[in-house]
Amino acid sequence: MSNPLLETDALPRFSAIKPEHVGPAIRQLIDDNRNQIEQLLADTNDYHWDNLIAPLDDLNDRLQRAWSPVRHLNAVCNSPELREAYNACLPLLSEYTTELGQNEALYRAYERIRNRDDFSSLSQAQQKTIDDALRDFRLSGVALEGEARQRFAEIERRLTELGARFQENLLDATHAWRKHLPDDSGLAGLPESALSVARETAEREGKTGYVLTLDFPSWFAVMAYADDSALRAELYEAWSTRASDQGPHAGQWDNREIMEEILALRHEKATLLGYPNYAEMALETRMAGSVDAVYDFLHDLSARALPRAREELDTLRAWAREQYGVDTLEPWDITWYSEKLRQDRYRISAEDLRPWFPEPQVMQGLFEIVERLYGMHIEANDKVDTWHPDVRFYEIRDSEGTLRGQFYTDLYARAGKQGGAWMDECRVRRLTPRGLQVPVAYLTCNFTPAAGGRPGLLTHDEVTTLFHEFGHGLHHMLTQIDVPAVSGINGVAWDAVELPSQFMENWCWERESLDLFAAHYETGEKLPEALYTRLREARNFQSAMQMVRQIEFSLFDFRLHAEYDPDRGARIYDTLEAVRDQTSVLRPPEWHRFPNSFAHIFAGGYAAGYYSYKWAEVLSADAFARFEEEGIFNPDTGRDFLHNILEQGGSRDALALFTAFRGRPPEIDALLRHTGLAA
Repeated sequence: MSNPLLETDALPRFSAIKPEHVGPAIRQLIDDNRNQIEQLLADTNDYHWDNLIAPLDDLNDRLQRAWSPVRHLNAVCNSPELREAYNACLPLLSEYTTELGQNEALYRAYERIRNRDDFSSLSQAQQKTIDDALRDFRLSGVALEGEARQRFAEIERRLTELGARFQENLLDATHAWRKHLPDDSGLAGLPESALSVARETAEREGKTGYVLTLDFPSWFAVMAYADDSALRAELYEAWSTRASDQGPHAGQWDNREIMEEILALRHEKATLLGYPNYAEMALETRMAGSVDAVYDFLHDLSARALPRAREELDTLRAWAREQYGVDTLEPWDITWYSEKLRQDRYRISAEDLRPWFPEPQVMQGLFEIVERLYGMHIEANDKVDTWHPDVRFYEIRDSEGTLRGQFYTDLYARAGKQGGAWMDECRVRRLTPRGLQVPVAYLTCNFTPAAGGRPGLLTHDEVTTLFHEFGHGLHHMLTQIDVPAVSGINGVAWDAVELPSQFMENWCWERESLDLFAAHYETGEKLPEALYTRLREARNFQSAMQMVRQIEFSLFDFRLHAEYDPDRGARIYDTLEAVRDQTSVLRPPEWHRFPNSFAHIFAGGYAAGYYSYKWAEVLSADAFARFEEEGIFNPDTGRDFLHNILEQGGSRDALALFTAFRGRPPEIDALLRHTGLAA
C-alpha cells in the first residue's frame, strides 16, 4: 500500500493521508532509525559532525516530517479514527525519544565530539547544538541506572498519554455544548456578525433559528454583548466548567485526576534527576535561571499592577451603579459592563472596528509590513494540497528572490478543531546532501468565520492574534541557521520564544502601519482618524486588570510545579485560591474550574513556564522602543532585528542576541509605558 506519510521529500499530501497510514509509517520509521543509529555507533570510534550528527539529523528529520502532518491534522481535523491512530503512536514516539535520550553510547559519542581538539572549528550553531544535546541527555536521565532509568521511561510515556487525554477531554467538552434558540428574542445586544455565525451554525445542523457554541468567537460575543444576564450566566458556567466535575457536563470529561497525575509524575521525574522540584529542572533551559528570579519578577509586576487594577475595578463598579443601578457585579456581568464602560468612555467597541479589518486585506497589510521591515515578499500559491477549503498557502522570498519559507494559514473556528491560536513546524530549515530544506510553518487561529455573504471581518484583538502568530512564523521561517537543533525557534530559551510574536503586535497600533490594511470592506475608506484616536485611547483600558490576570496564571503554574509536595498532593484549587489572595481583584464562583482547561501547562509546553509571556513582553516592548525612537519602518532597524534575532534562531544565548540588537540588556520601562503602568 502506498503510504503518503513516507513520501517526505515534498510537502504533505493532506488529502491523501488516512488514519490507517499513521501507525505503519511511524513504526517503520522508528524501526529504521533504531537500526541506523546502532550502525552509526558501530561504524567508528572517531566520531565527528559529518559521520554522526549530520546522519542523525537526517533520521530525526524524516520522522518529524512524517509525524508533523499527523499531529497537525489531529489538532485541526479531529475525528475518532484519526484520534485512535494518533494516540496509538504516542507511546511509540515517547519510548523512542526516551531511548535516544538515555542511550549511553550516543551520549559518549557526543562527549567525544565535544572534547575533540577541532571542536572550536565547528560553527557556533554546531557547537551550541552539541552543548545543548549534552545538557538534554542529562535531563533525559542518561545517568540513571536500573529501576530509576526504567521508571523515568515509564513516566515520560505516561506524561505523553496524559497530555493528549487532557487536550481531548477539553476538545470534547467544548464541542459537546450547544444552545439552540428558535428565534432571536433572547439575543438582544448581539452584533450582526455573531448573529450571522449563529444562524449559519444552525443551518449546518439542520435547525431553524440560532445555535450558540463554546467556540471562542461565539462565547465571547455573548459575554461582551448579550443583554440577557441569564444567557451570559449560562455560557459563563458552561465555559468555566469545561472538562470538570461541575457544570452542564459534570464528570463526563473531568480532567482533575489527569492534572493530579501529571503534576505528581513531573515532580517524580525531576527528583529522579536530582532536582528538588519540576520548576528547578525546567529552568535549566530558560533565561530566568532560578526560581527566585521568576518569583521576584512576578511579584514586582504584581506590586506595580495590583493597586491600579483595584482602581479599575472600583471604577467599573461605581459606573455600573450610577448608570444601571447595579450594586453587585456577577462574574458573568464583568465583560458586558466593561464593554459598556469602554463604549461610554471612548465611544468605541470591538464591533465598531470589524468593518475596517476584512481578513484578506489584513493579510495583505501584514505582508506589506514584513516587506517594509525585512525586505521579504510574500505571495500565495494555490497549487498546494491542503486539509480544508479555508486553508491558504504562501511563499516568502527575500529581495533577491530566494525562497526563505512557506506557510499554511487556517484562520477560522469550526467543529473538530482545537481552540486557541498557534504556530507549529511542518518543516525546519536544514542543509541536507540534496541541498537546503526550506522551513514550512502552520499558522492556526480560531477567528469568527465569514458569514452573511461578507468576508471574514476581524476584531482588533483578532488582528493582534494574527500578527502574534505570524511573529512566531517569521522566527521559524526567516532563520539563516542550517543546523536543525538551533534553527528557527529550536534551541531558543522558552522564556524568550515569545519575543518575536509579541513584538509583531506593536504594528497593530501604529497609524502608519494600520493605513496599510485598515480600510472599510465595502467603501475602501481608511480607518477614520477619530476612530483611530479612540482605539489608541482605549488601548490600556483595564490593562492592569488584564495584567494581574496573567500574573495569576503565571504564579499558579509556577507554584504548582515549584511547591509540589508528594505527601500533600497537587492541591490544585487550594494553590489557585492562595495565588488569588495575593494577586486577584476578581474572585470567580466556587464552582469555577479554570485549571481543568489550562491546556498551556497541562497539554502544551508551558509547564512552569507560563511566566514566559510576561518575561518576553519585557523584551518585546523594549525591542519595539528602538523602532519608536528610529522610525517604525526604519529599514536599518528592521535589518538589525532580522539579523540579530529572527535569523539567529537558537544558535546563541537569547540575552546575548537581544543585547546585540538593543545595545544593552533589556529594561522594563517600555513595558510599563506601553501598558499604562509607568509612574
